[in-house]
Amino acid sequence: MSKQNALTEPVYYILLSLLTPMHGYGIMQNVKKLTNDRVNIGAGTLYGAINTLLSKGFIAEYKSDPSKKEYIITDDGRSVLSAELTRLKELVKNGEELLEG
Repeated sequence: MSKQNALTEPVYYILLSLLTPMHGYGIMQNVKKLTNDRVNIGAGTLYGAINTLLSKGFIAEYKSDPSKKEYIITDDGRSVLSAELTRLKELVKNGEELLEG
């Protein structure tokens, strides 16, 4: 896999939310819950991100209920999410070392 750019915070939380199959409104609500209402993703931002993530193969449509579209993270999406988590841990580690050092 080629080196990935840093994920935006909304995209990070969208991918994190999709570790469980979810529809768009559910994603928006889950992101609010995960961030204690700090991050609110509007519908336009969400569906723009979903289209991008679908085209990159990081998420896929999940077939469960034909009346609503649900999505799930793919293996490639999990790899990207894992790489981002590693990057974020490094940021925190470096910041703590320098602030406490």
